[in-house]
Amino acid sequence: MISVTPQAHNRGDRAGDPLDGLVNLFDLGIVLSVAFLLAALSSLHLAGTITRHGLRENAAKVIEIQPGQTVAPLPKPGARTIGPGTLAGNVYRLANGQLVYVQQAPRQRKH
Repeated sequence: MISVTPQAHNRGDRAGDPLDGLVNLFDLGIVLSVAFLLAALSSLHLAGTITRHGLRENAAKVIEIQPGQTVAPLPKPGARTIGPGTLAGNVYRLANGQLVYVQQAPRQRKH
């Protein structure tokens, strides 16, 4: 027969509360959700748009396309483009950082 000493009754349960582990899992879930949120926001590449004072003024660029015009992809920076072409105009950067495109008038041929 097993005998229990009087000192055994003074000790509490050493296993603890089984629900204590759920608190740690909840904390882990919060940390993971914040990490996924930061990863999703960093994939949007908003670092150049958001500044210390909020959004930049010219963060949203508007390009107007007239009916019938087509849009072609731009060549990659540093890539060589080969082929015949004519000068279409000039692009100027103003003091406030805005880009202005000035279309060149078509040249008339002399006969």
